[in-house]
Amino acid sequence: MYFLGIDIGSSSVKLALVDCETGKSFGVVQEPEEEMSMYAVENGWAEQKPQDWWRYVCNGIKKIKKQFQISKNEIKGIGIAYQMHGLVIVDKVGNPIRKSIIWCDSRAVEIGNEAYMGLGMEFCNNHLLNSPANFTASKLKWVKDHEPENYQKIHKLMLPGDYIAFRFSGSINTTISGLSEGIFWDFITDSISSDLMDYFDFDHAFIPEIVPTFSIQAVVSNVAAEECGLEVGTPILYRAGDQPNNALSLNVFHPGEVAATGGTSGVMYAVTDDFWVKECAKVNNFAHVNYDEKSVKNIGKLLCINGAGIQYRWLMNNLAVSSYEEMNRLAAEVEIGSDGVCLIPFGNGAERILQNKDVGTRIVNLNLNRHHKGHLCRAALEGIAFSFVYGFEIMQSDGIKPKVIRAGNDNLFRSEIFANTIATLIQQEIEIYNTTGAIGAARACTLHDHDYNTFSSFMRNDHVMTFVPLKDKTAHEQAYQNWKKELKLILNT
Repeated sequence: MYFLGIDIGSSSVKLALVDCETGKSFGVVQEPEEEMSMYAVENGWAEQKPQDWWRYVCNGIKKIKKQFQISKNEIKGIGIAYQMHGLVIVDKVGNPIRKSIIWCDSRAVEIGNEAYMGLGMEFCNNHLLNSPANFTASKLKWVKDHEPENYQKIHKLMLPGDYIAFRFSGSINTTISGLSEGIFWDFITDSISSDLMDYFDFDHAFIPEIVPTFSIQAVVSNVAAEECGLEVGTPILYRAGDQPNNALSLNVFHPGEVAATGGTSGVMYAVTDDFWVKECAKVNNFAHVNYDEKSVKNIGKLLCINGAGIQYRWLMNNLAVSSYEEMNRLAAEVEIGSDGVCLIPFGNGAERILQNKDVGTRIVNLNLNRHHKGHLCRAALEGIAFSFVYGFEIMQSDGIKPKVIRAGNDNLFRSEIFANTIATLIQQEIEIYNTTGAIGAARACTLHDHDYNTFSSFMRNDHVMTFVPLKDKTAHEQAYQNWKKELKLILNT
């Protein structure tokens, strides 16, 4: 018997099958094989059709059943992970009123900034643990201000994962973790924030019913069964945004545990039970997957670095190299510090850790007579690693004290230079695991009865290696301080 995990990304939908008893992954499929369409009518906009997500989910279910030759009655539960902060609005029959305004759409930045001042910084920091910024609530206010005819049709608002759960079941509901990522949750009153709803003049009825993250949230309906190929009554047992879900995938649940991701963008996600925030302009704070109103008050403190893997990929595409492996070999031939070459990797838009400044990518101290592509490769790996360390220092100033750091076996963390640089500078081991968000979402189905021991056991065969910090960090520290000096010069210009 199997659990099905679904990860709704902005580039594709990934689906995974795992064994219910052992958690063993049987495989992952992707739909579509090429990237999903994204609509950008104006600069800074990013929209997708929720109906497309559902279509790719249905196609993926049929593909994975066929590939692994399983029948619909062998799938005993569904776990859903999804791109965070998106806005889906539906009418009374559940049809999307407009395209979804997704996570990377920046049209509502000023709305969020004004709300931070209007609601009061102290209120936002203490109650919402965030600035409203460019999150779901601010996007809904943009619709209210700019598309009043669409706003008048709204029956319910949803996050992307809520919409997929609705298409499976016909039931509209959400989670506390989801509401917190939309900045709708008040952590002091442990309820939907009436102050925020009233400030924006939103109808309180827009908010769906709340269900526990780990529970029988809904079941597959007759209509959905015909469309997706699952059995009627198959339960949805879990739902979470992609970053909390990535942390879950790495068995990160408790204060002091940290999950790291080195994909196109980089993420450090640390769990804490401390509601005190200092750096909410640079770091976000959301209810973790195991947050509940009664006893467990765990917060996921999320730091995002836009210019991470995309920087290394750009370099590969523009150097005379054939692979990341070749780049890593070239970099390994260069000593720590890249002979003075520094690469500032923030070339993927405004960076929250830099207070939303867009400084671009900079390569400095390049000597055309001394330096070659190996120096560029090492400087890139070190520069991205330094940005992680720089961000982690911000998290530490916000009260994070790491006990364990776990990371997925993705492109950046496959590099010893990258992982060793971070481990050495923060003096913390980094455990690498071979898992994905879709696999984690599937395994999370076992947690509907709160069996954390079984869930934890699923990871035993996933461990790839552990990076141990070097005792002598002098060379790394000198290189990092040189990098920070160059960054400071850029920020002060």
